[in-house]
Amino acid sequence: MTDILFMAAVFSLSFGAGYILIAKIPPRLHTPLMSMTNAISAVVILGALVLLSIPRDGRELFLTALAIAAASFNIIGGIFITDRMLKMFKTKPSVPADVRPGRNREK
Repeated sequence: MTDILFMAAVFSLSFGAGYILIAKIPPRLHTPLMSMTNAISAVVILGALVLLSIPRDGRELFLTALAIAAASFNIIGGIFITDRMLKMFKTKPSVPADVRPGRNREK
């Protein structure tokens, strides 16, 4: 019982610290931050898979599976959001003057 309370306390403290830190980051740095959280989620998945190799009771297996699902969701969502944000910074190809829409091509 002490172990689960200790893990809950660590989770609560890390959640609070993470929220405070992320709230202070300017918006232009969110893309690199998202990439870093994807890497952290990958480490969480690896750790959870290692925990699955040790015999556990039903509650611990459920929590481990929940951690894997949440980290997977974070990775997949982070990849889509990072890709979308990076597309905002790409320059659009310039259109030649003679094929711009709305221009009269007849001379």
